[in-house]
Amino acid sequence: LDPEFPVSIVDMGMVYGLQLQGNCVHLQLTFTAMGCPCMEMILQDIRERLLQEPGIEQVKIDIVWDPPWTRERLSEAAIEAFRTWGVTV
Repeated sequence: LDPEFPVSIVDMGMVYGLQLQGNCVHLQLTFTAMGCPCMEMILQDIRERLLQEPGIEQVKIDIVWDPPWTRERLSEAAIEAFRTWGVTV
């Protein structure tokens, strides 16, 4: 979940790719801003969560800045959640 709003990183459109190679998950991830103050916390949360999955022993995360994240990447569920909180998207 995004720490600022309880919306999953998938619904936020932050996951650009996910591959399973044996016991390793390789994730391509972006952030909504290059200066995201929660970047390390989000990365650690992702690693901890993926390592809870049976058979997963390693997690590799590549941070991707191109293409940049935009609001168009938000899922309908995320848009509805933001609207509920009074956030214009």
